[in-house]
Amino acid sequence: MRGNNVVGLLFSNVHEERVRELTEKRAMASVPFGGRYRLIDFPLSNMVNCGINKVGVLTKSNYQSLMDHLGSGKAWDLSRKREGLYMLPPFGTQSSISNSRIDSLSAAFRFLSSSKEEYVLLSDCDIVANIDLKKVIASHMEKQADITIVYRYGKIPPKVSNIGVLQLDPEFRVRDMLIDPHMEGECNFSMNIILIDRQLLMKLVEDCISRNLYDFPRDLLQRNIPHYRVYAHEFTGFMQVINSMNAYFEANMALMLPQVRAQLFCPDRPIYTKVRDDMPARYGLGCHVTNSLIADGCQVDGEVHNCVLFRGVKVAKGAKLDNCVIMQDSIIGRGSRLNYVVIDKDVEIKEERSLMGFQSYPVFISKGSIV
Repeated sequence: MRGNNVVGLLFSNVHEERVRELTEKRAMASVPFGGRYRLIDFPLSNMVNCGINKVGVLTKSNYQSLMDHLGSGKAWDLSRKREGLYMLPPFGTQSSISNSRIDSLSAAFRFLSSSKEEYVLLSDCDIVANIDLKKVIASHMEKQADITIVYRYGKIPPKVSNIGVLQLDPEFRVRDMLIDPHMEGECNFSMNIILIDRQLLMKLVEDCISRNLYDFPRDLLQRNIPHYRVYAHEFTGFMQVINSMNAYFEANMALMLPQVRAQLFCPDRPIYTKVRDDMPARYGLGCHVTNSLIADGCQVDGEVHNCVLFRGVKVAKGAKLDNCVIMQDSIIGRGSRLNYVVIDKDVEIKEERSLMGFQSYPVFISKGSIV
């Protein structure tokens, strides 16, 4: 099966309420991550790396920064005369369920019906992972499945709602799906990455809308498991669900580990992002930097330990940063002390300021603030 026989669909606004601090002025898909990336870079790069050359990005609100980041799709080789990258702004019914996937798919019906690809790959943008989708597509074809769900075996991430727990037979066919069960220990939970026949998807979405059903896991998947060949494909690599500020902080801090970076940024399946030409990071005399990720354009004159600094961050002389995530173009004043702090874009921390959180509860400073 050719990879270009699959069309990709990304839900850019799903689960925004989980990290309201970061998504107040942007979509979940455009939340910055890892010094130079956005969350959408991971699922979009996964699709491009498996040969998908037509991807639609379903939006609901706050998508200006997302459009600025994606542009024409050139960074992902999706700037084409035919196919390529499509922004699909909100159009259609307004369901009572916030950011309903079924509502979004209904609004994208014209995009789906005009596509010639046989299959559709659906994905959320709140999971940081590098997945070999070629194996998912091959498994789908080998088992002649109608639907294939990518899942993970482990403990359900905390504070995650509407998650599907799969009950599988020895052939990895899904026999049942439980939604938000009260379970302790490890189980097979869905990663919300689904490969499905395009015509079948349109049929199921029309059926749900005609019955006023807008809950994707319950109404489109769980309800139809007995009627179709639904299989599961396990993913075993590094994965982090961005479902809280603490999870976002931990995902950034995990990049300090070489084994995590090796799994996320492997040469065979690179993660692409928007290119911003800038000067190399500049380290002043007397600065001290250990175990940190420093992006292009940074100016470091103070002390930085176990931190992620995005592009253009300035750390003045005498400032000390420990266990921090500092986003693009923020300024840390002379003599300031920061520990377990997440700072959004364009923030200015004045001189001699002290901010301290805790590993399980980092302090967050919103975009454009002056402290």
